[in-house]
Amino acid sequence: MDSLPLDVSHPAVQDYLSLVRLQVLTPLSLLINIATLVVCSVIVKPSAGSIIKSHPTSISPSPSLISAYAIAICLGQIGYCTLLVVARKSETKTTIVKGVGLSLVFANWLMALWAVCWVLEFFLLSTILLGLLVLCLLYSNIALLTYHPPTSSRPLDTALIHAPLRFFLILPLSLLFPYSLFITLGLYYSPSNPEHYGRFAWPGFGVTCGANLIGLFVILMRRDIVWAVAATWICVSIWTARPKPAPVYITVILFTVLHPLALIGTLLYRRLTKREGRIALPTDEDHDTGAPNGRGPREIDAEALWGSG
Repeated sequence: MDSLPLDVSHPAVQDYLSLVRLQVLTPLSLLINIATLVVCSVIVKPSAGSIIKSHPTSISPSPSLISAYAIAICLGQIGYCTLLVVARKSETKTTIVKGVGLSLVFANWLMALWAVCWVLEFFLLSTILLGLLVLCLLYSNIALLTYHPPTSSRPLDTALIHAPLRFFLILPLSLLFPYSLFITLGLYYSPSNPEHYGRFAWPGFGVTCGANLIGLFVILMRRDIVWAVAATWICVSIWTARPKPAPVYITVILFTVLHPLALIGTLLYRRLTKREGRIALPTDEDHDTGAPNGRGPREIDAEALWGSG
């Protein structure tokens, strides 16, 4: 057979082949990522959690809460892989191929490599891998929001594509990368001297305050439920790992309250403005009934007030 019975240069054929490639590579990369994280967290000694405890910093998180966060990431990706196989809408397939593409595959490989470097205490290489992971996930999230924004007409796309990718991004962006960078730069203290926990408090304050201000801005502008949950989760993981210097502790406690309040406030504001927009009172000039001064009883459109059902 000299040639295939189809034109592989056709855009539709290329998209189909890209989808098939993702259906194979994405679950495979997820399995490798999960297996590596399990081995590095449970089997290998010292484990990933032990490394966190042996290198305390002003922003050290609770290993158990970070493990739960990682499990949530994997569950979200399992949902994404399921959608990857069963998707039938052309818009969903386009979002997967053009919006996510191979970036999630690379992200899973980078996460697995990071776990290995972390337990081997190769902190410089670990920081570099986390930086690449942030760039990879940031690219895919920007591509999704710019060219394939979430829409209420496709709720599964929002729940199984946008949400897992954003949830995955927030962990290395807000915590893992700066924490690994702190250790690489020597901004940690010995666990045998817990009284030194106040060292390097202000760099920790700058990181936590900056990351949470970015998150708060996103929540206010986009009413982002995923970012609110993830940012609050990370704040809780930081202040539950005691002791913490006062600037860091107060900051994460404050944003633990602010993130949910900001989300609830923006959702209520949107609901109220939508309700007000549906009420249309005619002006006085539209109902000139001949009364003195041109004023008469004002009529209210019942359908506009109560909705069309």
